[in-house]
Amino acid sequence: MTKIPFPLFVIALLASSCTAVNAQEIPRFELDPFWPQVPLGDNWLTGGLGGMCIDSRDHVYLLNRQNVVADDLDGARLAPPVIELDSSGSVVRGWGDPELVGGRLHDCHVDSDQNVWIVDAATGHVQKYSPDGSELLLQIGLTGAFDSSDGSRQGRALNSNRSRFFLPAAIDIDKGNADIYIADGELPGGNTRIAVLNTDGEFLRQWSLHRAADEDGLIELPHCIRLSNDGLVYVCDRRADRIQVFDRQGAHLKNLDVGFSPLSSAANRASGTRGTAVVLGFSPDQEQRYLYVINQNSVMVDVLDRETGAKLSSFGGGPGRYPGQFELPHGIGVDSAGNVYIAEQEGRRIQKFTYLGTD
Repeated sequence: MTKIPFPLFVIALLASSCTAVNAQEIPRFELDPFWPQVPLGDNWLTGGLGGMCIDSRDHVYLLNRQNVVADDLDGARLAPPVIELDSSGSVVRGWGDPELVGGRLHDCHVDSDQNVWIVDAATGHVQKYSPDGSELLLQIGLTGAFDSSDGSRQGRALNSNRSRFFLPAAIDIDKGNADIYIADGELPGGNTRIAVLNTDGEFLRQWSLHRAADEDGLIELPHCIRLSNDGLVYVCDRRADRIQVFDRQGAHLKNLDVGFSPLSSAANRASGTRGTAVVLGFSPDQEQRYLYVINQNSVMVDVLDRETGAKLSSFGGGPGRYPGQFELPHGIGVDSAGNVYIAEQEGRRIQKFTYLGTD
């Protein structure tokens, strides 16, 4: 056996390692410090941003919880619950009746007709608004679903208690048949299910997060839901620090574990409880090769290979209030160019990370 001199052995080992890493291209991002354009609107002040979504025009919608410091309103005006920005970061419009929309805004979706769907965890309802927010078209939850197309806020009841939500967290809509998918269970004690309804809000089916035989005591908390182009349903299993993948009928296919290595000392640690898989977005390519996952434990955005779940990289500066850092990031969106947007609940802002390509 020929012996390799030690320095050459180290070089060979490093080369082998680099080849394995470089076999998977890794997306790169850079903070855009000039997005959005401020001040927002008419000198608007936002509270915590509970969620966000992006439409087919790359317009960004922010869900403003309006929980501001009262004295700050001496120098600003309270921003409306829903704020629409164009791709340049300029305000297009703001709208919403806080009493009607709700106070714990959590997620949104813009459908192919530019209607805006909003999830409010506190009231337990999902609402569908016209593109400019002037009309409430449909509400699901509380007393079941109602259709307000007759101009009545109460409308007509559409179906049973199975369309009532308790602490709903997230929404997505099937591009093929317009079925509505709801992650119902933002906190422990909720319904803890995935509910599927048709486009009129009529109940179709439901299922729970998957639990193995030895996971009976593991709390179910479905915190996000997104449908991929190839017919899969991705759900953030927040308390288990993983993403669960189902088919559209609810059959469990696999888990994608999302890791976390705390920097705090074990002796004094009271951490690791926010969750590593809180919300997610797909890369915009047809194959959706990458998952972008907000990890609230590390307070970073993890980049995962969608097929294997392997962590490829992370970006963001960790916890903090400086540009590029995050204070409780809670919403994520990806536009058609691959740029990633992060909405912060405690940071009360939106930040844009420009896609630079892959290495």
